[in-house]
Amino acid sequence: MEFETLVQSRRSVRGFRNEPVPRAVIEAIIDSAKRAPSSMNTQPWHVHVLTGGPLERLRRRNMEEMVGGAKVKRDIVSHGEYQGVHRTRQVDVAKKLFGAMGIARDDKPMRQDWVLRGFRQFDAPVSLVLTYDRVLDPGAVCHFDLGALCYGIVLAAWDRGLGSVINGQGIMRSDIVREVVNIPEDEVIITCVAMGYPDDNFAANAVRSDREGNDDFVRYVGFAE
Repeated sequence: MEFETLVQSRRSVRGFRNEPVPRAVIEAIIDSAKRAPSSMNTQPWHVHVLTGGPLERLRRRNMEEMVGGAKVKRDIVSHGEYQGVHRTRQVDVAKKLFGAMGIARDDKPMRQDWVLRGFRQFDAPVSLVLTYDRVLDPGAVCHFDLGALCYGIVLAAWDRGLGSVINGQGIMRSDIVREVVNIPEDEVIITCVAMGYPDDNFAANAVRSDREGNDDFVRYVGFAE
């Protein structure tokens, strides 16, 4: 698939079929994505791929902690709650998703269940936990590198018929992720990618988030009119 078509067609998938993903397919995805650029070719990334029992244990413990009111404990520093235009965009896509799923504004149980889906990594059959070498903190540059790898994974997966969603909720309790996955202390957990074959009957999978027009965020300097 041509790159432009691939980018335009790709969407976040929040509902997956209950179907295993072969290891060979994941290996091919990572083999493509690892060609992503990194600062000075440092390749600071590590990928921990979970499925089956370990993923179920991670889901269960993450859910138990968050439902029990545990505080978020991420390895990376969070920006906190979104404000202003960023909050507006967040709310807009939430309205689209709730509308597609038929979740009413006053339906607190269903809205809560939707939030918990994120902590369950959207019930996907595979989760890829992305980490980087702690020695590189403070990590603005390697965060950028991990973002490139992450998007490469998402695109390579879509090209092979797999959907994915980049899922910060899945690593909100990084201490649990570290314990279950046996991630060494010299690696920083930055995010995870829930992945599987899309469930075409899951209404939210058809939702496309809006994008601002180029004039709202692009400046051209030095070009002839």
